[in-house]
Amino acid sequence: MTANYTGPLEDRIAIREVLETYADAVNRVDEALWASLWVEDCHWDLSHYPELGVVSGKTAVVDLWRGAMPFYPKLSFIMTPGMIQVDGDTAVARAYFSEVYEEPDTLKDKRARACYNDTLVKRDGQWFLKSRAFTIIHQT
Repeated sequence: MTANYTGPLEDRIAIREVLETYADAVNRVDEALWASLWVEDCHWDLSHYPELGVVSGKTAVVDLWRGAMPFYPKLSFIMTPGMIQVDGDTAVARAYFSEVYEEPDTLKDKRARACYNDTLVKRDGQWFLKSRAFTIIHQT
């Protein structure tokens, strides 16, 4: 059996804080905080949505997020890590999330359960998102 949590506890806690800060920034629509979690040469894999594909570079990633947020009013975004494996200054993580938001056209709640598979890097003693790959598990 492979251990889901490996590497120094201090790094795993710091990575968990990155993931939880991501969720907090989404819930509060805090662009500056959300953007601060990514490195410049990042990738956001949204190929689950073919029209979006993979977005590369921090500016493009933040621009996409900024443009999407108005379409998710009254958003509630809850994230829970399922795996964090640290190897020196790099790590992989898997985080599951549940979100509920009001669909603008119908004013009905829309729900999604999904997963992010992440790569993180440690730079100057701080952890950042290098890549996130998004997959929907269930949506209503």
